[in-house]
Amino acid sequence: MRGRRLLVVGLAREGTALARYLIRQGAHVAATDVKPAEAFGDTLTPLLEAGVELVLGEHPPSLLDGCEVMFVSPGVPFDAPFLDEARARGVPLSTESRLFCQLCPAPIAAVTGSSGKTTTTTLVGEMLTKSSKGKADGRATWVGGNIGRPLIEWLDQIQPEDNVVMELSSFQLEYFHPSANDHVSGCDVTWLPLLAGWSPPVAAILNITPNHLDRHPSMAAYIHAKRALVAYRRPGDVAVMGLDNDVTRRMGQELGGRVRWFSAVPSGCRLSSISEGACLSGEGDEATVVLRSQGGLEQTVCRVGDIWLRGDHNVSNVLAACAIADAVGASIEAMREVITTFTGVEHRLEPVGEVRGVHYYNDSIATSPERLVAALKSFDEPIVLLAGGRDKHLPWDEAAHLILERTRHVILFGEAVELIARALETAGRQLPATGRPQLHRCVTLEDAVAVAAQVAHPGDVVLLSPGCTSFDAFRDFAERGERFRELVRNLADDP
Repeated sequence: MRGRRLLVVGLAREGTALARYLIRQGAHVAATDVKPAEAFGDTLTPLLEAGVELVLGEHPPSLLDGCEVMFVSPGVPFDAPFLDEARARGVPLSTESRLFCQLCPAPIAAVTGSSGKTTTTTLVGEMLTKSSKGKADGRATWVGGNIGRPLIEWLDQIQPEDNVVMELSSFQLEYFHPSANDHVSGCDVTWLPLLAGWSPPVAAILNITPNHLDRHPSMAAYIHAKRALVAYRRPGDVAVMGLDNDVTRRMGQELGGRVRWFSAVPSGCRLSSISEGACLSGEGDEATVVLRSQGGLEQTVCRVGDIWLRGDHNVSNVLAACAIADAVGASIEAMREVITTFTGVEHRLEPVGEVRGVHYYNDSIATSPERLVAALKSFDEPIVLLAGGRDKHLPWDEAAHLILERTRHVILFGEAVELIARALETAGRQLPATGRPQLHRCVTLEDAVAVAAQVAHPGDVVLLSPGCTSFDAFRDFAERGERFRELVRNLADDP
């Protein structure tokens, strides 16, 4: 890449990591973001010192002059006007994650889905790490992509014998389709592999349900983006697909080559449907996680009752992780150890404190109504729910009905207050007036936590599970979750 003229659009963590990497390779790098300089403070100073040309507060078309490739961050909409201008000029488009996959010397196992991908990716990483521990080959496991630090930061350290586990979002996967560069009529041969379709050696699509319809123009476009993970497989590659989801089941049935399935249907009925993959044998806590491998080998991993994580959705995540980790070479012993000790990822049903007998849980990563539903189903205790933020143009019907059934108080905050309140009102028309949760409207998360502290009783669960994005008030769901933790700590310090 030495001497190449490259442009990075969007300077969140992925964009800044990529700019640092490209400048180290000797490229001429410009980077731009619509946010003004004051929004970044001193965080971009290292890029300036390294020689990156920064243009902030606007995307002037002059940045495209002589640009060989534009690298787009996930936060930049696919149909942004600046990207349309790049297309009109025939500038190739790519991303940090696509470049990493092109250059990574180690085989990659990648995970996507509308829900569960962060937990599943983390579980697989832990299983592979445990499996390699104590072995003489020194194999390392690298986990990243849509979670944690961008993997491009570690590219120079990754060895061919290592394991790489990636979480990939639909925004990232849009650029794994060659159709993302249909506008390119000709470019330097150097970039042709980067613009071709690509799928990893082990690819898992957990489920596909309505999500991110504020960014994707249709459900069909959203599904198309996800499909990239399995659309360009080579002979010998493995697809891991969710059997319980209508979209992934149909998608998997249409695939050629090797497909592993996973199913959390609580009975033995899936055993005959899965010749290779993971499923349950039996029902309830006594059901067992069964792993089936090529050649008819069947192994019991653990009891469902031994899974540490809360909720039926996490049983599905565990099954998916076993099917993926087995395809990469993890041992049954490592899977069992991780499943029975893993307490979860940050901001996903994360216990953050007990204050005066009330238990507070941070589920800030629940940015869709579907994930809010999964969170509500994870508790038997009385729930005080904190929900709201910025809506993603997703249906609220199921979530509204379950909120009315499962909660004592509903505390709404952020831009989506009235939207969620209307959904609750519509759902409530079908229910008796008695027994409905009390509704509270707030402006900020701080207000919502203060109200929760007033109405919660000892033994209650105060659950932050917003069902919306955080972008009306926070940089991302992690910042929102960290603020919630801080507010709970402040409650604990209050006499």
